[in-house]
Amino acid sequence: MRIHVRHETAYSYAAPPKYVIQKLRLSPRSHEGQHVRRWRIEVDQDCRLIETADAFGNIVHSFTLHDIVDELKIVVEGEVETEDTAGVVGGAVERLPLPLYLRETDLTCPDAAIEAYAAKYRRDDSERLTGLHDMLADLHSHIRFDTSRTDSGTTATEAFALGHGVCQDFAHIFISAARSLGIPARYVGGYLVQTDGTVSSEAGHAWAEAHINGLGWVGFDPSNGICITGGYVRVAIGLDYLGAAPVRGSQAGGQTESLSVHVHTEDMGAQQQ
Repeated sequence: MRIHVRHETAYSYAAPPKYVIQKLRLSPRSHEGQHVRRWRIEVDQDCRLIETADAFGNIVHSFTLHDIVDELKIVVEGEVETEDTAGVVGGAVERLPLPLYLRETDLTCPDAAIEAYAAKYRRDDSERLTGLHDMLADLHSHIRFDTSRTDSGTTATEAFALGHGVCQDFAHIFISAARSLGIPARYVGGYLVQTDGTVSSEAGHAWAEAHINGLGWVGFDPSNGICITGGYVRVAIGLDYLGAAPVRGSQAGGQTESLSVHVHTEDMGAQQQ
């Protein structure tokens, strides 16, 4: 696929803050099955974008605004060529040892209910992939996609107990269950084009990756019940959402910050056929 992405994040402030600091994990890297043709980030205020990489290998852009502003807009636009690799992620930047991805976090720490659920899908090493596929299908069937019941601070255990959630919650539950089985797992943030070729939404997409001996990292999207395909653009990874959040920041002063996000993804190849 040749996927075009436009991601707009807009802030407005009832009273201007004294300063704003933002960190952006909004730039994908090329790897097997994913080639970044072009990509740019624009901020509508006078600032300097500083590019670094975090411990996970994610590209991070940061900036600070000292000028008084009522509004702030960040626009990401680019094009990525992808191929279907049957879910296997190869050639990506790997900076950390596998055992790190067994580490529990506040958002992914399992409780007895998740541990009992995951135990149903425990398999020998040779059948581990099959077990994860079975768990993927079951989560997709039994957790309801619902944008009104959870937020960015909802934990895996809370979403599992509710039986509702968004893609972030599905990913956290899958990660929590996989780690309880001793399988390294991590959170992935990025973008998705559905089978009709176009998606407009108020957020990007999230899924999980689990490490399978002999294959490496494999992407699982429990909110859609499938392994990742050529319709996915992989941007950032982390132990949970906080490590891969597309935009995180802080401010001093100001009142009543409001945020709006719009994401549009499109398969340009499909549009030309």
